[in-house]
Amino acid sequence: MEQIEGVMADVRGFFKSRLILSSVELDLFTHLREKPSTASELAAGIGLDPRAATRTLDCLVGWGLLSKAGTEGPYSVTPKGERLAADHPETVAPLVLHYGRLWQTWSAMTDVIRHGPNPETQPVVRVSEKSREAFIGAMHVIGKGLSGEIAKDCDLGRFKRLLDIGGGSGTYTTAFLRENPSMTAVLFDLEEVIPLAQKRFAEEGMADRVTLAAGDFDHDELPSGCDVALLSAIIHQNSPEENRRLYAKVYRALEPGGVLIIRDHVMDESRTWPPDGALFAMNMLVNTTGGDTYTFGEITELLDAVGFTEVKLTRRGERMDCLVEARKPGGKG
Repeated sequence: MEQIEGVMADVRGFFKSRLILSSVELDLFTHLREKPSTASELAAGIGLDPRAATRTLDCLVGWGLLSKAGTEGPYSVTPKGERLAADHPETVAPLVLHYGRLWQTWSAMTDVIRHGPNPETQPVVRVSEKSREAFIGAMHVIGKGLSGEIAKDCDLGRFKRLLDIGGGSGTYTTAFLRENPSMTAVLFDLEEVIPLAQKRFAEEGMADRVTLAAGDFDHDELPSGCDVALLSAIIHQNSPEENRRLYAKVYRALEPGGVLIIRDHVMDESRTWPPDGALFAMNMLVNTTGGDTYTFGEITELLDAVGFTEVKLTRRGERMDCLVEARKPGGKG
């Protein structure tokens, strides 16, 4: 019976997830952080069904995300729940909103397993402005802490200029520049994403150290003149052939002796470790036409094919924090 209950707890885990997703989509945590309210006050203020609002808030109290005074309220946001509010300085709301979109795509999982990926699937950054901003915001939430770890783990003191390919709002560029004060950078991403990066670099006081270049790495050549390039959480969205073409573009853009750094899940040969990488491969099945997670051998084979040498796995981890390095021959070594 204990084993059955354990399995069923996993199966019904979506009950809790769905309610938290909906609560963030409705901005309940933001409203209650600004002004603790009863359920009827909140429902009247933002247009909710009063009974449904009450039952929702009571669930959130039971999970420790809200507190409730007496039998009627008011309800308040707890320290555990406050980062779900959009106006919290360290909010995770953009990441939760991104997961809300994934809820829709994961609902097609049965059909994808039966028939394969939908060839009409569009990358999230191309779906809508709202989805794009939620995705970029989500990547910043995920990357804020990890980017500092990664930057410290990479010895880049000998390099002068970083090319961050598909760098989003600049989370990883910022971390690398902070760790390497003499380095400058080029951030390359879609034209619609560049304003988000521009704003972040201005806030970080790094605007004078970064050149922003608009383009699409699927179709355009990459900016030249850099001696280190970063593909951070990029290769999993591509098919092997798409990655081969991208590696070739990086190779052409890099200065001789330059180094490519890849951050992503790197699977073991059984493709079962890390477990999050195996699950992320399923995420790519429902959200891309050819994306996947890759083994070190698969990554190495494609890097070798376009001319890179000295391919190394320099960091192994479970949080999409593996690092692969490869060198373009030439230069001073």
